[in-house]
Amino acid sequence: MKHFPGDDDRKWQVLKSEYLFRRPWLTVRCEHTLLPNGNECPDYYVLEYPTWINIIALDKKGRMVMVRQYRHALGVTRYELCAGVVDPTDKSPMEAAQRELMEETGYGGGHWEEFAVLAPNPGSANNLSHTFLATDVEPLSTQHLESTEDITVHLFTPAEVMQMLSEGQLIQALHAAPLWKYFYLHRPAD
Repeated sequence: MKHFPGDDDRKWQVLKSEYLFRRPWLTVRCEHTLLPNGNECPDYYVLEYPTWINIIALDKKGRMVMVRQYRHALGVTRYELCAGVVDPTDKSPMEAAQRELMEETGYGGGHWEEFAVLAPNPGSANNLSHTFLATDVEPLSTQHLESTEDITVHLFTPAEVMQMLSEGQLIQALHAAPLWKYFYLHRPAD
């Protein structure tokens, strides 16, 4: 990575750290920090999340494998990339991505590569989101959903996905950003 003038490490010193809440999907800690300029921030809150993964999956016909599901926090049902978290039993983010694609869509196989790594919100969250590009995937199984999942699988041409993205129909930011990168690098034909 190229370094620029002024790129010195401005790391804060943690004077005290206390967990306020610990649950599988929400862990919060409060830290008392000392900034490099000598100022103190006595109440800095950090949200701890597992590593997230997303998959831009294309089948052998070049169609994009998308899922549609309800998102309760916003009260909306939307199309998204297949996504999930790295479980403690997964050996790597790629293994988690391959597992999630199979579980949520029944698709697998193909060629896989890491495509993007993003920080969901580095000001308050401590995790990364890895996006993988999977090409030539094919249906190998039925869905194996968790009891809390209600997901439908859909195939779209890249042009259709780009149109949905352009029209604001794909609103999950951690899915939209890698898709914009994908379409910048692989502009679909009209």
